[in-house]
This record gives sequence, C-alpha cells and structure tokens, in this order.
Amino acid sequence: MIKDGMIVGERYEIVSKVGTGGMADVYKTKDHKLNRFVAMKVLKQEFREDTNFIKKFKTEAQSAAGLTHPNVVNVFDVGEDQGIHYIVMELVEGITLKEYISKKGKLSVKEATSIAIQVSMGLEAAHNHGIVHRDVKPQNIIISTDGKVKVTDFGIARAASSNTISSNVMGSVHYSSPEQVRGGYSDEKSDIYSLGITMYEMVTGVVPFDGDTTVSIAIKHLQEEMEPPSDYTPDLPFSLEQIIFKCTQKSVDRRYPNMEEVIADLKHSLIDPQGDFVKLAPLNTDGKTMVFQGEDLDKIKKNNAVKEIPPLAAEEDYYDSSDDYEEDDYETDDEEDSGGGLNRGLEKAITIGGFIVGALIICVLIVLIGNAAGLFSFGPGIGGSKDKQAEETQAPEEEMVEVPDLVGKTEEEATKIVKELYLGLQYTEEESSDEYEKGMISSQEIEPGTQVQKYTTIKYKLSSGAAMLTVPDLVGQPQETAEQTLRDMGFTVSLTKSFSYDHEMGIVMGMTPAAGSQSASGETVTLEVSMGNEYENAMVPNVIGMEETAAKAALAAFNVIVESSSSDTVTKGQVMSQSIAEGVYAEKGSSITITISTGPEGAEETPGEEEGEETPVQSADASGTWKCSQTLDTPPTYTGGVVKMELVQTVDNSPSVETIMEGKKVDFPYQLDITGEPGLSEGTLYLYELTGSDYVELGHYTISFQKVD
Repeated sequence: MIKDGMIVGERYEIVSKVGTGGMADVYKTKDHKLNRFVAMKVLKQEFREDTNFIKKFKTEAQSAAGLTHPNVVNVFDVGEDQGIHYIVMELVEGITLKEYISKKGKLSVKEATSIAIQVSMGLEAAHNHGIVHRDVKPQNIIISTDGKVKVTDFGIARAASSNTISSNVMGSVHYSSPEQVRGGYSDEKSDIYSLGITMYEMVTGVVPFDGDTTVSIAIKHLQEEMEPPSDYTPDLPFSLEQIIFKCTQKSVDRRYPNMEEVIADLKHSLIDPQGDFVKLAPLNTDGKTMVFQGEDLDKIKKNNAVKEIPPLAAEEDYYDSSDDYEEDDYETDDEEDSGGGLNRGLEKAITIGGFIVGALIICVLIVLIGNAAGLFSFGPGIGGSKDKQAEETQAPEEEMVEVPDLVGKTEEEATKIVKELYLGLQYTEEESSDEYEKGMISSQEIEPGTQVQKYTTIKYKLSSGAAMLTVPDLVGQPQETAEQTLRDMGFTVSLTKSFSYDHEMGIVMGMTPAAGSQSASGETVTLEVSMGNEYENAMVPNVIGMEETAAKAALAAFNVIVESSSSDTVTKGQVMSQSIAEGVYAEKGSSITITISTGPEGAEETPGEEEGEETPVQSADASGTWKCSQTLDTPPTYTGGVVKMELVQTVDNSPSVETIMEGKKVDFPYQLDITGEPGLSEGTLYLYELTGSDYVELGHYTISFQKVD
C-alpha cells in the first residue's frame, strides 16, 4: 500500500495523492536525486499480476520517455519497486481541459483554436517519433497555471488495448474513432478524429455523440452524422467548423493526412475566419457512412461488450478490444449451424446478383432512350457527325484565373483581393526583409500572373522586418564609445543612469537587450551608465537665469567660481552660463564656474553695488510682522532624510541666527512659513540634512519678507 513519506525506487518520496484514474493512481513525489517535484503514476493492484500487460506497459512508457516537447507531459522514468509499477512524469500544476470546459460551458473561438494548435503540436511531435496516443480526450489534456497546454498519458492506451479490462479503465468512447470502435487498426488519423471531437466539445460545450451505454455511443460513431457545431454556436467561424468536419470524417482517407496540415489550417483560420480554404476529399464509396446490420452489428456489440459503469463514475470509458485483431474474430460461434450459414451466404449471393442484373438493364435502357433522343452519340451513323461527337464528349476546362501580386500588401488587403478571384490564402512563416515593413507580405509561392484554377490556395510569407543583428557586448566600455558602436551598426541608442560602487562614472554597466541577443536594425538598445559613487558625485543642476545667491545655493555640493561679463540679453545680476552643463554627474567639491551678467556694456553702476560691497536691505518701517511664504524646491543632493533649517538676518550690523526647523522630514517642493525680524525684507535660509550623526548643508537661499500687518 502506498503511504505518504514512502520511498520508491530509492529516490522518490511520496508526498501526497493528487488524483486517480481507471488504471493508476497519481502522486506528487519528491525526486531526491535531482531535488525536484515530479508526478508518479502507480498502476493499480488489479493490473500488477498481468505479466503481458506489464511488459507492454513498460515498452510503451519507455518509448514515450524519448518524447520531449513543450506541449507534452514528459516522462522521466519507468520502474518497479516492491511490486509497485510506476511511471515518473513531469508535474504540471493546473486543471484538465474537461474541467475547464465544465467551468466555462464552452470556450471562445480564439481560446479553443489556441488550445487545439498546442495539442496538435504535441501530437505532431509524438507522431514524428512513431508514437500514437489512441486516447486523445479533454481528460488527458492539462492547462497549466501559466496557460500552457500539455497532452499526457502517451502510450498507456496502446498498452491497455491488448488486455481485457473493465470499461472504467479505457478512455471515453465519446472521443473514439470509428476504426477504434470496430476494433480495427488505429494510427495517427485516429488521434486526428479524437482531436476533432475534442474541438467540437470546446466550441459547443457538448460532445457530438452521446447515449445511455458505451455500445450505443460507439454505434453512433459508425452510423450517424453529427450535428454541425454551428447549431450550438451560431457565430462559429466557417473555417473552424470545416476543420472540425474534416478531422471527424468517418473514412480515414477523407481526414487530414497529418497533424502538420491540421496546424496550418488552424493558424489560417485565425487570420481568415470565414475563409473557404479547408478542402474535403470528394465523397466516394469508401467515404460513405457504413451502416452495420445483422451479424456485423451483433459482432460489434459482442466485441465491445462492457460492464455497467457505477453511478459515481465521472465518464463512460470505452475499451478498444485490440490493435492486433484477426479476421477470425468475425467468424460465427461454434454453436451456429454450418448449413444455416451456407444457406444464408447463398441467399446473399443471389440477392446481390439480382441487384447487379437489374442495374445493368436500367443502364442499357437509359443509353438507348438517350441515343434516340440525340443525347448520346456513338458514331457518324448514330445521332450525329464526328465533329459533333468530339464537341459533346470533350470535358469542359475548369475556369482559370490569374494570380495577383500580393507582395507588399497587408494580410487584410491580400485577403480582399483573393476573395474576389475565388482564391485562398495560407500563411507559412516569417522571413527577414530589408525592403518590406514588418507584417507585410514579403513573398508568395505562386508567381504573379500565373494561370491557376479557382479555389487554388496561395502560400505566402510575412516580413519580420529588417535582418536581425547580434547585439555586441559593450559592458565596461565608456559611454561615448558604446554609443558610437551601436549607431554604426544601425541601432538607436537610449540611456539610463544610476549610481554604482563597482563602476566608474561614465562606464556602461548593462544593456537591454542583452549582449548576444538578436535585434533588428533600427531597434533601440538601452545602455545603463554608471554615475559613480552616490556619496562622491552629484548631478549638476541648471542655474542659468538665477540670481548669484540662488545659483550658489543650488551648486552647494561644488566649489563655485564666479565671473562676470556684460550682456545685452541677460538681466544684470543673473547667471549667463555655467562651465558644466546640467544633468552631468560631477565629483562633489569639483569647481564649476558661473558667469554673472553685468548688463549692457558701458552701463553705469549704482552706488553701493560695486563688487564685494553689500547693502543690507532695511525698511524704514520696523514695526509689525514680517513673513516669508516662498516655495523651496528639492535640493539636488537631498536623499529623503530629516532636515534642519536656519534663518540668518543682519540686525544692527550683527548676524542673527534662528533655528526654524530641526529633526523633521519634509516633502519638497516645500512652502515656507517663516517670521523674520521686523523691518528686514531679506534673509538667508540654510538647509541641512542629517547624515549619520551630523547635519550636512544642502544649500542656502536668499529669501524675501513682507509686512503682513
């Protein structure tokens, strides 16, 4: 008995039971050898004694283990330990497609088509490895939590098909192909049929054939035509309905020959939902619905006799009797009278012969009557001349059309053009093109001007844009060098900057997309450039147009050198230029020169304004309350810590210092609400930030006061 914590195969620890099926129980298991969680499928007790079944089960599971694909639940290991036969598989967190359909009722067209394409891709990979699933149904399709679709239980159906087991073991008869319910040979086209039934259920919410017993459902697969899915979903696109019809043809010769063509038509249906591009083979004798009666019908019922399913069973499962059936399986029982069988055979032969003779007589009469009426001509003496005979017996040529030039057109434009000519379109792949923009048709399989029959499908390729280039590795190079390299290759360059303790200022630290990846010419490559150590460098602000005092405050992190020059355009006392441009990160304490305008050349200086002479602003009215309510912008070097503000004013030629705020955080821009000395219209505000245990100056600002009462 399997218990939690049990070790199987000396490496797999049973964590918990996560599900059960007809043949096996499924456990979440910890693989201690590879340190990962996996799913372990353990055969039920009733199948562990059947040596033939076990042998074939292992062979098929080992074959499936060689299949690796994103849309397949991969098999990692097959083994036996202490009488426990198990398969170790990829653990997929999610729900089955059957559960998903039950929750949503039916799926949208795009969602159903996307799931069908992913399932088809998984089955295509299996078929390419010589593996036929034989039990494709929504219960064996898992939708993971991240939206990926995976097919599971490869090989198990074939292993089970060689053993007589109860009906609740095998896959549901709702999805079985006609050849499977007849007990005949099944191949890739059986999977295509089951996929078609699954698609039917996705878009309608119901299965096409249902009944009270598995046998009655099996007979419907053989004899009845299914209701069109558009009866349940009126807005179902024409092309998707035709794909479902072609997948579920009762004759294998009329179905899709392989999964590759199924995938191509499903993708085509996404871009041309109402297109008439799905081609069904002409209905012939081999393709007609076969009606089984008498002994044949009894034999089918006998071969597919199953036990009644318990009321609590989730699905009516069906058992495919054998892939290796013999013609002897259809002989009558020994108890039947051999003479009776011979008489019935003779009766059948006489009946068939009578039908053939009657048909020949009818054909002869039709020909004679038609010849007399001039409808047929067999020579110059019977019904007309040789010329007329040739004219009437020559088959008329099918109407031909000229293939249009679709290159350079969008898919929408091309679709409109070909529809008017009764031609079809089929997308194949993308290709790089320097001539045509991404999304434009860059080439077509049939040359423009070629005469083709109506309803011919033209295959085309879409441009993926310019040829892809390999992004070079520029990490560690100077910004200027890296930018030039990328521009020379045809890329567009953008920059992001951040502080770094490991890279000097101006050095490339990273790239997007990463070095070695493929990107089209003209695409943007973003360089992440170092601004150096955050505590050693600071960004230079723009001080042009500021007064000298304000400019110095803004440049408090640097050594400011002041020069002056005349200017006809810049107001006297304002900054005309700065030696380091704004946005540049420079080392704190480095020198920055600002040039102050002295006004137009030759202008007279106002007494008391010579360089170095300060005139305190003192109002004649020294009474009342004087307040400042200016707004303080964010200091360039502020890091978000607590601040201190001090107001310095000159009173009677002596500086007066008052602490306005200390030990608080503020949100910048910050509106001041400061009361100054009566009669003084100006003062200097010093702003500090607490760094460690000391306050560091962020800047100082000249502020103005006005009398408020």
